[in-house]
Amino acid sequence: MVARAFRHPADTPAFANETLWRYTLDPQTGRQVHEPRVPPPTYTLRCFVLTRLVKLFHGHARFDPTTPSLTAADYRQRLQSLLQRHPRCLCPEEKRLVFPGFTDLRAFSFAYETLLKVTVGGAWRSYFRRGHWRMILPFFRRGQALEAERLRKRVLAHRAPSVHVVTFPQLTLNHAIVLFEVTESASHLIFRAYDPNSPDEQVLLTYDRVRRQFSLPPLPYFIGGPISLYEVDCSFWR
Repeated sequence: MVARAFRHPADTPAFANETLWRYTLDPQTGRQVHEPRVPPPTYTLRCFVLTRLVKLFHGHARFDPTTPSLTAADYRQRLQSLLQRHPRCLCPEEKRLVFPGFTDLRAFSFAYETLLKVTVGGAWRSYFRRGHWRMILPFFRRGQALEAERLRKRVLAHRAPSVHVVTFPQLTLNHAIVLFEVTESASHLIFRAYDPNSPDEQVLLTYDRVRRQFSLPPLPYFIGGPISLYEVDCSFWR
């Protein structure tokens, strides 16, 4: 089965997963520091919720702008049906759930932001995931090399893998993004990614083939530098 290419930003929600903290760089220590955001954000801790939603729409739904729109109750029912499917699977075109009246997820989320936020699940879904066990185990360079090659193949096959990016045990980064494009050279792989925290921007995730190390650039919530990762929503265990 051939998957369609992931389109950014069309295949992503228009709203962001907001961070609880405002992050800055301490000029004296060079360390990342944070303080509570004021006023407190209202939609937080849902990066895994949103990456799962993006994968479900990419793999199990299609939009048809040529047919009349449904009622909010009908869209809620279709969203609930979509959430019963598994993001690791890919659905054939004839079995996809149709969302009429819109061109893509971005347009749909502009019109039904509140419905999406209420229906797709709370912040607890980002914490209670059976795949989180992997985070506490060591990330060896050989394992990250194998992960990088596997992700390269999955991106080229348009499978839009979602990955857990982490700095464990410090947890200065504990986040999820979706990879959708890759460019490669003899020394590096550069992945483009959807970031739930910044849905309008594309994050560049770099893999150094020589050092066998992933890294991220400075982001509003991360100082930048080496990170570890593994794919999620890809198997029964992850």
